[in-house]
Amino acid sequence: MDTAEILKKVRQIEIKTGRLVSETFAGEYQSVFKGRGMEFSEVREYVPGDDIRDIDWNVTARFSKPFIKKYSEERELTVMVLCDISGSQFFGSQAKFKNDASAELAATFAFSALKNGDKTGLLLFTDRTELYIPPRKGKNHVLRIIRELIAYKPQSKKTDIAHAIDEANKLLKRRSIIILISDFLDDNFQKSLKLAKMKHDIIPVVISDKMEKEIKPVNILAQMENLEDDSSTFLADFSNPSFLKDYFNLNNKRRKQTEKIFLKSGIDFINIAADEEVYKPVMKFFKRREHIKAR
Repeated sequence: MDTAEILKKVRQIEIKTGRLVSETFAGEYQSVFKGRGMEFSEVREYVPGDDIRDIDWNVTARFSKPFIKKYSEERELTVMVLCDISGSQFFGSQAKFKNDASAELAATFAFSALKNGDKTGLLLFTDRTELYIPPRKGKNHVLRIIRELIAYKPQSKKTDIAHAIDEANKLLKRRSIIILISDFLDDNFQKSLKLAKMKHDIIPVVISDKMEKEIKPVNILAQMENLEDDSSTFLADFSNPSFLKDYFNLNNKRRKQTEKIFLKSGIDFINIAADEEVYKPVMKFFKRREHIKAR
């Protein structure tokens, strides 16, 4: 993809997601995420009626009279997008590859953060950190994030989700919103996920392709390549009902295992099909969060 094509695609995503954010997402984003965190502001003397749970016992002991901690609502949030760019992301049986859907999704959250005055950062990963862009504000910064999502060429094809989560935990010093975008063709990330949840609001987004869920038998015999391992190939007979059954059972089993990890960790997640509009599942997520928040 040359520079002109990259800029054209960035502009297309900017127009599409910018309109969606202005019309729909910005308000939902603010409703769901704003006011979720409180940060320490100052101490002041205790007055009757104050909540005794807010007493700062260290200051109270020092001055021999009660002081309480004051908190203020966090006005500025940090949104960190962790985006899987391993080999399996560059697959698509329909009009869009998984990585196209990932770029649109990341742009939607980035523009929502921009409109609400929040910072956005990006971490592109495979089985290593491929690129890290620290959280900042500004439209040019968001456009750079989108450009890297579209144009960056990964050095590896493999996936290590635990590494990406651990790296984010090291980099983010304050509580942040982590959008973790992947097809989750990986194992052994549950411990890292639980640790991240203790400190941050982590939201996994599972990107899938229609072919991974359903395909009608067709008279095609093909040598398939594992997109994350060049040395691994297999013969796929898409006319064989037995092969298709095993193929779908394998994908379904992995999908259920991944969702089980999220549920056991008490983490809400979003499922997105690459060939569908990303905004619908995200809106469902926002509505679900609002419902929980209202209870």
